[in-house]
Amino acid sequence: MNYLLMAPSGSDANPLTSMLLPMLVIFAIFYFFMIRPQVKRQKELTAFRNSLAKGDKVVTTGGIYGKVVEIKENAVIMQVDDNVNIKVDKAAIIKDMSDAPQQR
Repeated sequence: MNYLLMAPSGSDANPLTSMLLPMLVIFAIFYFFMIRPQVKRQKELTAFRNSLAKGDKVVTTGGIYGKVVEIKENAVIMQVDDNVNIKVDKAAIIKDMSDAPQQR
């Protein structure tokens, strides 16, 4: 008798449920270790950008250090040197440098 071709006896093992549980576990791991922290960081970054105030020292995604001079709806005017101001999109600002040690 060929035992490899016989259905398992005594158990109602459904291949769908035996495959579904590991997939749910993998999804839960992805959610808690990848998706949830990324969403949390994005919310914090959005809150930071909305709380920008005149005089804040910031860094852009391009690595430009400056001080906020004026805030518009979607842009920020930054002072990068004496009498040198640039207009930067709010989405390009990533850090608050108020706590950073002064260099010069």
